[in-house]
Amino acid sequence: MGARSDVWELYETTGPADAIRKVKEAAGEHSSPLRVYACGGDGTLNECINGAVGRPHVAVTHFPAGTGNDFIKTFARGKEDFFKLERLLDAREMSLDVIDAGGRYGINICSVGFDARIGGDVHTYSRLPLVRGKGAYVVSLLANIIKGVAQELEVEAEGETYRQKYTLICLCNGRSYGGAFTPVPEALPDDGRMEILLVKKVSRLTVAQLVRRYAAGRYREIPQVITHMQASPVTIRAAREFVVNVDGEILYRQEVTFTLLPGAVRFFAPVGAEFEAEKTNSFVEAEKTGGN
Repeated sequence: MGARSDVWELYETTGPADAIRKVKEAAGEHSSPLRVYACGGDGTLNECINGAVGRPHVAVTHFPAGTGNDFIKTFARGKEDFFKLERLLDAREMSLDVIDAGGRYGINICSVGFDARIGGDVHTYSRLPLVRGKGAYVVSLLANIIKGVAQELEVEAEGETYRQKYTLICLCNGRSYGGAFTPVPEALPDDGRMEILLVKKVSRLTVAQLVRRYAAGRYREIPQVITHMQASPVTIRAAREFVVNVDGEILYRQEVTFTLLPGAVRFFAPVGAEFEAEKTNSFVEAEKTGGN
């Protein structure tokens, strides 16, 4: 860090959840402002966020060194500056919302169903010979199509209960996940809202078309399949265990409640990095016509 006089520590994590422990420990040792640089992928960022939630003197940022680096894609301007450490040294702080997924916090996107199962199986398939990078996602996608693309779930939100087979359910604080999916392009992590998509059961033959529209944020084009709402809390339960994705971290539950916590974590970003709700053509058209 050159001639700067700041006191700093370089710490290499030793295993899962070690970053959570380290941030909590450091926060307890320092009552003065503490900045945490999550140097790694979205999983490392998620662990640092989990260590910092509820500790207003701790702020976190992401120095991206992962495969997807999905959270910083929420910044419409200046996201390239996250890759420049010197731009993160004199950064501005902000308060961001987080999603509480039954005690595990997410700053970006949580999901249940088909996509969470794909994410949960990726690491298994990535260990196969000749399967690397995006190839593991493709193999996991095909394997889960064969297994079946829907599960019977019960969803409680805003005093209503919905029971049926869903392909997937996503709960968005940020905008991008899975390397290429932007389900709700207008989602913002500082607006106090949790954007939710309930995706009904579709056949194996139509799942590819659904995934294309879902990934591109074109959910408004298929209201007969995808229901959009803004709600908190949202409880999901099932008769058998299901996979829960929290910022790419995988949990296994039979019931989980997702609650938005407005402004629950401090985050710092390069000066000039700004959120800006991107709007797909279908979203712009819906605004003009007043449709949902």
